[in-house]
Amino acid sequence: MPYSLQLALVAAWCFVVALAGGAVGLVLGNIRLPALLLVASSPAAGAGANIGISGVAAATAGLVHVRAKRVDWRLFAWLTPPSIVGAVVGGYVSGALPKDALLGVIGIVLVLMAVDLARPRRSEVPGRLRPAQLIALGGVIGVLGGIVGLILGSLRLPTLLRFGEPLPLAVGTNMAVGFFVGAAGVLGHVSGGVDWALLTVGAGASIPGALAGARLTGQLPERRLKHAVAAVLFVAGSVAIAEAVA
Repeated sequence: MPYSLQLALVAAWCFVVALAGGAVGLVLGNIRLPALLLVASSPAAGAGANIGISGVAAATAGLVHVRAKRVDWRLFAWLTPPSIVGAVVGGYVSGALPKDALLGVIGIVLVLMAVDLARPRRSEVPGRLRPAQLIALGGVIGVLGGIVGLILGSLRLPTLLRFGEPLPLAVGTNMAVGFFVGAAGVLGHVSGGVDWALLTVGAGASIPGALAGARLTGQLPERRLKHAVAAVLFVAGSVAIAEAVA
């Protein structure tokens, strides 16, 4: 298949993924990643391009959420710095760890979170995450995401929801943090290589998709949106598990 046609197919897929992800507060990089790896010059370069595209999609949707006042700035302030540091570290050491095993673990976690999010819940909600917990959450997810080329908002979002963050604020905050994780991840991957052609094409196609998807967030009933998030997490987790096994 000609390389130009491969890039066109990548662009189309990135648009669809960004549209779906923008609506549920996720950039769905774990669904996009397998397609990029098929075209990329190397797995490491594909992972670097993927986390960069995720950052652009998150920034685009995040701007919509900021304008709609759907960002919890307290959470943002505590989550972002450790997420950046973790993503740079993870990107730098990505070539030294077995990605398949890590993808499998992440996939299992996503599926379990999807089941937990979809099941009926009692009225009581755990207390809000404390600063130390937010720092740990940001750092751990940042490292994991940097290693596998994902910003892993699909791990961050359900955790925020689990601890009582209102869905619209959790969605917007997750996107805002995701941009910085993506930018830091690209920086960490530079030493191992980034497929800049894929990054440029994928990012360009993701911008209009993320814009359109983010505008749907405030128009969907919260219960339906939460179920949509759970469905996306389940699919994303299944894809990660399949990729790890393959």
